[in-house]
Amino acid sequence: MTQAYYIAKNHDVILDNNEKHYYLRIRDLPEEDKPREKLLKHGLSILSTQELLALILNTGTKKEGVLEMSSRIIKNYGEGSIMFEKDVKNLSNNFEIPMGKAMQIVACAELGRRFFQKNYSSLPVVRTAREVFDYVKDMHNLSKEHLRGIYLNAHYKVIHDEVISIGTVDGSIIHPREVFKPAIERSAVALILVHNHPSGDITPSKMDIEVTKQLIDAGKLLGVDLIDHVIVTRDAFISIPVSY
Repeated sequence: MTQAYYIAKNHDVILDNNEKHYYLRIRDLPEEDKPREKLLKHGLSILSTQELLALILNTGTKKEGVLEMSSRIIKNYGEGSIMFEKDVKNLSNNFEIPMGKAMQIVACAELGRRFFQKNYSSLPVVRTAREVFDYVKDMHNLSKEHLRGIYLNAHYKVIHDEVISIGTVDGSIIHPREVFKPAIERSAVALILVHNHPSGDITPSKMDIEVTKQLIDAGKLLGVDLIDHVIVTRDAFISIPVSY
């Protein structure tokens, strides 16, 4: 299918249990397999994302070990998406983790953004729905529906990327202010919305189309173009029509 390049000009959203796995608690692991010991002996590169998050969280809860907690959060949130979460309460509520744990994750992500902020010359460029699909690879296999905003400058470079909402199989409600607030804060020229369908059905719902139209109108008032709304599944994607 030929992909047309995006062209940017210069209220509620309705969006469409994990199997239980056993994870060894850190105390059950051989000494050489414990995250701290592996870090000290081999360095950061050998640690998995799950182990790195476990180091940040430090301890689990009475009901869940820290390795199980970190694995569950990454599986349901996505490795890339979690680094853009800023709302402590949402993170705590969505994943049923203590508020203190959510604060640790959000604070660590913010430090990473501040210390290692990318130079504008190295920012990814997104011009087509195919490039969006490739950019959000961490969303392809998520078990919950996520709505994600990709915010662009005038050169179609990604200046911000944020998970706006995490839903369930029953759906969730989003307001336009949550969609456009990051765009206004960062002076974005254009916005691409992405949400996944865990069911694997790529077909846009009637509500998907209606909401897209509402957000286009809201963007026109704010001077921020919604140039695409892409639905992704494990191995497919489709753009919801944004012109009418």
